[in-house]
Amino acid sequence: MKPSTPGRKQSNVGLAPGTLVHVGEKKAEKTVIKAWLYNSEKLIEKELQTVDECQELKGQPGMNLWINVDGLDQIGIIEKLGGYFGVHPLTLEDVLNTGQRPKMEDYDSYIYAVLKMMLLDEEREEILIDQVSIIFGTNYILSFQEREGDAFNPIRDRLKNSASRLRKNGVDLLAYSLIDAVVDNYFLILEHFGEEIEDLEEQLIVDPMPETLKAIQKYKRDMITLRRSVWPLRELINSLQRTESQLIKESTQIYLRDVYDHTIQVIDSIEAFRDILSSMVDVYLSSLSHRMNDIMKVLTIIATIFIPLTFIAGVYGMNFEYMPELKWRWGYPAVMFAMTILGISMFLYFKKRRWV
Repeated sequence: MKPSTPGRKQSNVGLAPGTLVHVGEKKAEKTVIKAWLYNSEKLIEKELQTVDECQELKGQPGMNLWINVDGLDQIGIIEKLGGYFGVHPLTLEDVLNTGQRPKMEDYDSYIYAVLKMMLLDEEREEILIDQVSIIFGTNYILSFQEREGDAFNPIRDRLKNSASRLRKNGVDLLAYSLIDAVVDNYFLILEHFGEEIEDLEEQLIVDPMPETLKAIQKYKRDMITLRRSVWPLRELINSLQRTESQLIKESTQIYLRDVYDHTIQVIDSIEAFRDILSSMVDVYLSSLSHRMNDIMKVLTIIATIFIPLTFIAGVYGMNFEYMPELKWRWGYPAVMFAMTILGISMFLYFKKRRWV
């Protein structure tokens, strides 16, 4: 798995804690900020031209605010946005560092969660892995992504429905919905892997080639990447369930338990695929060994048949003057006939013993 767009990586090694540096690859041409201001009666959706517009939307009575940022290389925008909502510099540092392990941190006034979102690029047969950071407080939620294009379109569609639970509840339910959308997308990725592995199994049985082993090794690496992204997610959701923060209502805890179960299913599927791929390597090596044994068996049978024939040909190739059959008129046809009968007899014997 690799991102589709290469970029320049930076490092924050040696810098003071809270120093904002974008660590990762530039995956967006520009930073795009979109906002959804909503309650049960009204929804305002707009793309913001400047980060200063966020301050105007913040803190409107009876309204919840969702701000989504695509593109993390514009550090000034991230810093300003964090300042408007009182986000700690260490949190902003983690947002800009795209190599974060999925985790959850409770800062009392807000909760910070980071996870990995995976999207399937079917045209290029590639898995896109992006970091998603979610910060939610009393009536606002901030989400940060590395590029445009995500798994949140169903969430946006539900927000447009005035009768949906998202419109009637707080931002904690929206935060759950975003996490749930990321986890549900893992199932699509695993379904794709399942189909590919089934095709690989069939190829392994019918005609294993060196390319087959390369494909198996590639999928094993992909499973390791998936496991590295999903395994800590279980701990993240478990921490959300155990937190005593007032930002997560009791009614939302039920949904968190559901997404926790989904995460366990994803982990179990990944482990199953890893076991299958490991066994496929053994099957591949066994197939090669079996094929080599068949080749060696054929060559051995051929050599065994020709050993006595070679002996006879060697004896009659000595050309001593007083050999009894040397001047016999039918000597050559007789020897050839005897050699043919001997070869056929040995072949029939091997066939009877099921060695052929």
